[in-house]
Amino acid sequence: MSDPLKYFFRFILFLFVQAMVLNHIPPLHRFVTPYLYFLFLIWMPFSTGRVALLITGFLLGITLDVFTKTPGLHASATLLVAYLRPFLINLMVPKDTRELAVGSPSIQTMGTASYILFISLLTLFHHGWLVFLEWMTFGSFLFFLGKVFFSAIISLLLILITELIFRPVRKIKRR
Repeated sequence: MSDPLKYFFRFILFLFVQAMVLNHIPPLHRFVTPYLYFLFLIWMPFSTGRVALLITGFLLGITLDVFTKTPGLHASATLLVAYLRPFLINLMVPKDTRELAVGSPSIQTMGTASYILFISLLTLFHHGWLVFLEWMTFGSFLFFLGKVFFSAIISLLLILITELIFRPVRKIKRR
């Protein structure tokens, strides 16, 4: 399957899972909301340009906004993820191995610790921005932090499970 077709099906699959499955799971006392759709942006290839990443992030978010009737909420959160992703990759992937990193961010290309830190930071930025925009005020700061933290933990678990299920493990040949 060609790469554009593969990414198109991924785009549709992530939107479908988020809009039709995860958004219909009743939140735990309106406290935990799992989000997985922005993993599409995380899995974009390293070679994706910043403008293409921002456009894709906007399209992903605005499409989900149409399904969830939240005008611009998810679009702004995915734009934030798309904007921060290249900076974090530059920080997480050492310069000497950056040219060798082919493909997209994963445990195999970035290493376990770097990849988990990478997705954790992007998840926290995404959820923090999303929860802040939902409320447009901090109100109860502890409730805000709790909602961001616990939603991020559940989302990170979903991301890691998805990573384990859908990413092929490449065996490294040793001499």
